This record gives sequence, C-alpha cells and structure tokens, in this order.
Amino acid sequence: MRLTDNRYASEKQQFELALRMIHHEARTRTIKACTGLSDDRIRKVYATYFRDSGLDEVRRRRGKSPQQINLFVKSPKHQLEATTLIALYCASLLLRVDRANKVHTCWPRPDVEYGHRVCRAFETYVLLHAKPALSFEWAWNLLQNISRNDELYLAVCSVCRGRYVQDSYALDRRTCPSCEISNATH
Repeated sequence: MRLTDNRYASEKQQFELALRMIHHEARTRTIKACTGLSDDRIRKVYATYFRDSGLDEVRRRRGKSPQQINLFVKSPKHQLEATTLIALYCASLLLRVDRANKVHTCWPRPDVEYGHRVCRAFETYVLLHAKPALSFEWAWNLLQNISRNDELYLAVCSVCRGRYVQDSYALDRRTCPSCEISNATH
C-alpha cells in the first residue's frame, strides 16, 4: 500500500458524516461544526444526493438552529425523551455526569467522530420512541445546552432516585417524568 492511498480518508469521513447528518435534516451550521466542510460544499452534497435524486422525504431546514429549552420540559413525555437522549449521550461518551450531577462534555470541540456519536445516539433515541418529539436539531440543542449547567440541569427524583432533565428556572416537584407518567395512569 502506498502512503498516498490514504490521503483522501479524512475527506471521505467528512463526506459520509455530512450525508448522514443531512439524512437527519441537520442544518448547514450543525453539519459544518462537525465536518469542517464549507456551506457551499454541504449544499452541493444535498443537491446531488438528496434534492436531485427524487428523495422528497429529506428536507433542508433553513435559519438558525433552535436555542430555547422549553421543548425539553414542556410535558412529562418531552422531559422523558430529553432524559433518554442525555443517557444516550453519556453512553456514547459525549457527556459525563459527576457526583454532584453536573454535566461535562467529553470533547473539546465537535469533529467527525463526535458527529458520528451524536448521530448514533439520535438514531438509538428514534428507535426507542415510537413518535419522537425531538428532531435532530433539537437533540443537538439539548447536547449543547445541558453541558452549560445553567438553564438545564439533572435533577434527582425523590421517588425513584433517577436523574431527569429539569429547567433551572421552573418549579421542580422532584418527580421524574417516568414516575409522573406512571402516577397519572394509576
């Protein structure tokens, strides 16, 4: 094998991740953060492999990525799904939780491997929830927000001692979404 045979491996990995993220309807800025590809290159990849291919199920989202946190705590169902994603991010070694329930990122900045781990966590989340409430961009937003430990944090349930995503500025009844949903059905 020649040394030059592997010279395009990095670019191939960037391209494969861009395709994977476009399939999840990630915005250009999110794809760019992980792949390092230019905006124009990402648009061309979409045009070539999705728009011009006749696949209408993949749409391009325009505008800024969501920044709010209200969707994650809107209802017990949303809170449960956000908590599921946090657990998947921890299992994917994107986040870690210390003894004080503070969330820390495990990566200094996004790169291709980081992007693939986010995609795997999101794909698992979609498999676990019949009708997922959170899109890829909302899942990305959750990953960015929870690690700041300001607007969102991990609370501990007084019933089952499980951790769950909670709004820092909202009243907390100290009941996780699982216990709340289970109490509502009984």
